[in-house]
Amino acid sequence: MECKLDSITVQYEVWGTGTPILMLHGFSCDRHLMMGGMEPVFAERSGWKRIYIDLPGMGATKTAEWIQSTNDMLTVVEQFVDAVLPDTRFVVAGQSYGGYLAQALLAKRPEQIAGMLMICPTAGMAKRDVPPFTVLAKDEAFLRSFDHEDAEEFTSMHVVQDRYNWERFRDEILVGIKAADQEHLERLRQQYDLAPDAGVTEQPYEKPVLVVAGRQDHAVGYRNQWEMAQRYPRASFAMLDRAGHNLHIEQKTLFDALVSEWLDRVAEEQGRA
Repeated sequence: MECKLDSITVQYEVWGTGTPILMLHGFSCDRHLMMGGMEPVFAERSGWKRIYIDLPGMGATKTAEWIQSTNDMLTVVEQFVDAVLPDTRFVVAGQSYGGYLAQALLAKRPEQIAGMLMICPTAGMAKRDVPPFTVLAKDEAFLRSFDHEDAEEFTSMHVVQDRYNWERFRDEILVGIKAADQEHLERLRQQYDLAPDAGVTEQPYEKPVLVVAGRQDHAVGYRNQWEMAQRYPRASFAMLDRAGHNLHIEQKTLFDALVSEWLDRVAEEQGRA
């Protein structure tokens, strides 16, 4: 699907009907990341309209010259919300960079957003605090026969290295990396950080929030994520062992259970509204 805004056309995909949930993927990836992680949770759960977008310069959405910073990216997300979800309450979920945008979006629209999920959200470059990369589990037989031109992309990222993790990485993450506009991403890296208070709401945000972090996440870490969770009176925080930046793949069972419980809380809260 296409959403034609003033100066950019955003490509997106919609699954299901019901309460809208806006899905924001990570930096350099595309909607396949969020689809792969979230759709299994909805396999036996109805009543949710999942909106997966490709951010500018990523996936199928072309960038525009004026998009030079994360502030500009946030402007596009807001314009998309105004066009696709005008005067509509919705839920937001974001992974990594998408979680960074989700926090800032919530701070601007706390009354419109009925709940937030952040998966390994970044706190920006200035606050980067990460553990060293480590591998905790690997299938030696698989790795010995693993001959792929993008093998290093996988083995330099995943805490768990086996066929299952590789195939999901290939189909959900690598596909976006290969499609990304690298010149656009480099421009964004130069103006990556939002203002330090961009994710802070004026009043306590008392809707259900879930923050999930990987104990071995060497991309964004886990300590800043606990600080984020403490902003929200109704936040659950889970730090998962044997999990890096792609914890939704490496710890699928736990991830699915945590997200499912968060959705239950959002639905319960909406029932009281």
